[in-house]
Amino acid sequence: MYQYHTLPNGIRIIFRQNDSVVTHSGVYINIGSRDEDISRQGIAHFIEHSVFKGTSHRRSYHILNRIDGVGGELNAFTTKEETCIYASSLSIHLQRCLELFADILFHSTFPEREIEKEKEVILEEINSYKDSPADLIYDDFEEYIFGDHPLAHNILGSKRNVKRFTSDDLHAFMRDYYTTDRMVISIVGKADFKRVVHLCERYFGDYPLRASAADRSVKPVCKPFNLTVNRHTHQMHAMVGCAAPSIYDERKVAFSLLNNIVGGPAMNSRLNVAIREKYGFCYTIESQFTPFSDAGLFYIYAGIDADARQHFIELVRRELHRLADQRLSTIQLHAAKQQYVGQMAINNELSLNEMQSIGKSCLTFEHVDTLEEMQRDIEAVTAAEICTLAGDLFNDDAMSVLVYK
Repeated sequence: MYQYHTLPNGIRIIFRQNDSVVTHSGVYINIGSRDEDISRQGIAHFIEHSVFKGTSHRRSYHILNRIDGVGGELNAFTTKEETCIYASSLSIHLQRCLELFADILFHSTFPEREIEKEKEVILEEINSYKDSPADLIYDDFEEYIFGDHPLAHNILGSKRNVKRFTSDDLHAFMRDYYTTDRMVISIVGKADFKRVVHLCERYFGDYPLRASAADRSVKPVCKPFNLTVNRHTHQMHAMVGCAAPSIYDERKVAFSLLNNIVGGPAMNSRLNVAIREKYGFCYTIESQFTPFSDAGLFYIYAGIDADARQHFIELVRRELHRLADQRLSTIQLHAAKQQYVGQMAINNELSLNEMQSIGKSCLTFEHVDTLEEMQRDIEAVTAAEICTLAGDLFNDDAMSVLVYK
């Protein structure tokens, strides 16, 4: 199903063929905000914006018009551990997408005039983010629980740092960190794999193999906390969470299933039924599991009525304790597995999601599991494993609480 190739310089390629007239392609780089030191917090995100501002071959307008001009879409994002530049286009335009990716990754010039304009854009992004407590609370939660570790840092960085970044700073960071050993080209679309490899060799093959300066040897430690912050919001925002398995932890599959049972996207999640449907004092309630390379976080978020704060926290703890104290029945476990597999299948039905998913998986594991392989792993999870995980991780002493009021 998936086809792989590695260029001599270490850049990996993963491809899945389909019959769509639209192809989704992207380059994943295993560099994110956790790889920044204090003086450069926010630079990975700044680079993600600025690679579109000019290369030695193109000005900003020509970069933006290269894909958009043929009806495609060009975009990028930064996380704490990855950066991705990607495009969706008619399949006949795959070549121009790959050529453009190589141009902006290896030939960006970061013109000072364009950099100064982009600073204003990012400063406004920071301002708008601060005006959205439902988003901001996630970053604040990670900052408090990870303390002084680089994973605690906000991806956007500080206004102070953004204002003083220069073209030289961006060049230096890219030179040191955006190296071929940390790149994966991911493609889902209608193409011949031999042609895909040929195009990747043509546009990416001439750059030398270099190792990145990134150092992730310091493992983060989660420090439980209980904090209320006065942000004068109309609605109270609450988050409860704890440490969780890392992306390499053998318990990751079982915990992913457990998270889906607790507060996944389905309306029949434990939290939605026990809190939103039964009491009606929150509009949104959900849980998330975010695994990093050497740590993981589990969060429960809800926007609630101010008078319901204590009741909400008690109900959350009750539901988490139930999962630790009462094993799922055979019927409950089977239903939970069916639901989770179905959700994954629907998510990957969107080819853009699949391109991003397989790119990240190849970046992390150098291999992508098929849906059948993922289903096999999920089916192997037992009720005892779920119960043990809940007991180990969902204890009150390990739980952190952050409330905006």
